[in-house]
Amino acid sequence: MTDEQSAILDDLLSRWHHWQGAESAKGYAPQSAGFGQYRASRQYDDTNGALDSDLDARRCAQVDHEAQQMHDPHRAAIYCEARNLGTGRAVWSSPRLPADQGERNQVVIEARIIMSRRLIASGVI
Repeated sequence: MTDEQSAILDDLLSRWHHWQGAESAKGYAPQSAGFGQYRASRQYDDTNGALDSDLDARRCAQVDHEAQQMHDPHRAAIYCEARNLGTGRAVWSSPRLPADQGERNQVVIEARIIMSRRLIASGVI
């Protein structure tokens, strides 16, 4: 994997982590019940960023789909990698990953390669 592909994957995983958090908010709803399904027309809203946010949401949904199609331990590695990238820390791990640091790093590298191939095949990258 090249440095450019690695940087693109890091950015996508970080965005996906934040997108997941926005989708699964607990407590009070972030929008009123009457306007939850309301969408403004994007016909004239290209300068406000509505088209870009819609494109980012579609990209994140595809990343989510590709991650869910992976098998453990690679799926767990991608989820942990996304959480680490999203929070800017390298402290998150999973009991589904090997306990040995060297083996865990190898699984993460394999998972990143698998994920980048899946995203290239699906047209996200």
